[in-house]
Amino acid sequence: MIIREYTEYREEEILRLYSEVGWTAYTENPLLLKQGYKNSLLVLAAYENDELLGVIRAVGDGCTIVFIQDLLVFPAWQRQGVGTALMRAVLDQYRHVRQIELTADCTEKTVAFYKSLGFSEFSAIGCCGFMRC
Repeated sequence: MIIREYTEYREEEILRLYSEVGWTAYTENPLLLKQGYKNSLLVLAAYENDELLGVIRAVGDGCTIVFIQDLLVFPAWQRQGVGTALMRAVLDQYRHVRQIELTADCTEKTVAFYKSLGFSEFSAIGCCGFMRC
């Protein structure tokens, strides 16, 4: 597996990835998703040969805050270290940044995954989060 910057947006593979993981709210407006990728701070992709396995997308200023917007891995490649490798690559890239945040589904599997990478729930560090959808 190779992780590299995702510099050439390939709509077909990105829409397939989002669809296969069930994030169809993003696929309803492909133009907005493409613009989101364009405006991202960093997008990394994991590949096996030329096959896309997953992506991670970060937004923020890269100095004081980074927000992990998306971490998606094709279902056939989940639980094989792809998501961990992508996250570690971002954490390494922004190791100087004090605040790296993300929001995720509140499932036992998801919570365990992010805790294994050193993340804490907001409540554990005396914070709370808010979102407007």
